[in-house]
Amino acid sequence: MGGSTALLTDRYELTMVDAALRDGTAHRRCVFELFGRRLPGARRFGVVGGTGRLLSLIRDFRFGDDELRYLRDEMVVDAATLDFLEGYRFTGSVTGYREGELYFPGSPILTIEGTFAEAVVLETLALSVLNHDSAVATAAARMSIAAGDRPLAEMGSRRAAEASAVAAARAAYIAGFGATSNLEAGRCWGIPTMGTAAHAWTLLHDTEEDAFRAQIEALGVDTTLLVDTYDIRTGVETAIRVAGTGLGGVRLDSGDLPTVAAEVRIQLDELGATGTRITVTSDLDEYAIAALAASPVDAYGVGTSVVTGSGTPTAGMVYKLVARQDSDGGWVAVAKASTDKGSKGGRKAAFRTLDAGTATSELIVVSDGFEELETGAAHPDARPLQVPLVVDGEPDAAYEGASGVQAARAHHSRVREELPVRGLALSRSDPAIPTVYTDVAPNR
Repeated sequence: MGGSTALLTDRYELTMVDAALRDGTAHRRCVFELFGRRLPGARRFGVVGGTGRLLSLIRDFRFGDDELRYLRDEMVVDAATLDFLEGYRFTGSVTGYREGELYFPGSPILTIEGTFAEAVVLETLALSVLNHDSAVATAAARMSIAAGDRPLAEMGSRRAAEASAVAAARAAYIAGFGATSNLEAGRCWGIPTMGTAAHAWTLLHDTEEDAFRAQIEALGVDTTLLVDTYDIRTGVETAIRVAGTGLGGVRLDSGDLPTVAAEVRIQLDELGATGTRITVTSDLDEYAIAALAASPVDAYGVGTSVVTGSGTPTAGMVYKLVARQDSDGGWVAVAKASTDKGSKGGRKAAFRTLDAGTATSELIVVSDGFEELETGAAHPDARPLQVPLVVDGEPDAAYEGASGVQAARAHHSRVREELPVRGLALSRSDPAIPTVYTDVAPNR
């Protein structure tokens, strides 16, 4: 996004730092964890989205003159805290799930270790990015499953805030969509872009035929013509008469899509346009896509539903302190104990147990002490889920930029193959696999 990201945060993050600097606890080493207590919308799995974006935003988390001036003028913190923020750099570590990975209730998606002051201020930014992008990625993955081998294009920019639209296009692409209508997403993240014409193009011309001829002249015969501005049957006939039987495609944006698509397919075939593809784009979500599985549809364009998480616009993740040093330098596991908002303290290592390549559980090993967890040898039949994302304050560039998006997309495609069959269902239910906690002895 360019510029400082330091004020993309909540006021209480900085007032806590201010108070902690006063009472001497600001420099205690702490471990924070970002996770979801449950899956959004009672879905079978979640998809981690936004990690690469977050790493880039952490790079820019600096308090410059403008940010410090605002905090001073608004009297958010005192002079000593302003001095601390002026030199702020995150120097700690972040480990977590790779972007595109599946997650389940309790999965330690991110583990952030550093001093209290440098780690707590990342809370709002981390949640803002991952809650939005993971909600979109999860919805997109469900749509991708429903679509099967048929291509999906994201075209929901006009249904989201401008920056959110770019982030949504990125998350959808990682989770299985093949293209976006958003040019900024194409420029920033290397996502293929698509799009030809809207109804305004047809309405601009004196006749539908004039509009089709002009579009073909500009874009070639392989273009897709929007045939439902007026009468669909007439539009299809005009499209093939103008373009010939080699027309690339027609798009339907209204009507009862299963019925209309079947009628259009019959008409195209009767006209000899057996290779002309049918794309549908009318208020689709995963359920509508699934309902079209038996219809002669070749591709889908999805707008509002995917960029808003298909009814679940946030993943509901939280950012909690799970361990800290005490006044003597020893480590203490800590956790919120609320009945419905409790969490599990201690450093965690996460694994996906597999049986013949199919996921069977989310295995989370918890340390009551704070030793480094060396659990790989103890769980040889499980896939480790966490990787270093930030080391000594330096984000791993491999997960950022357009190359990071491609890597996340490929990773998601691989790990989705591990889902058990029940994980592919669209109905509300329990997670596809259980989350299993196990303790590691403190003296390991």
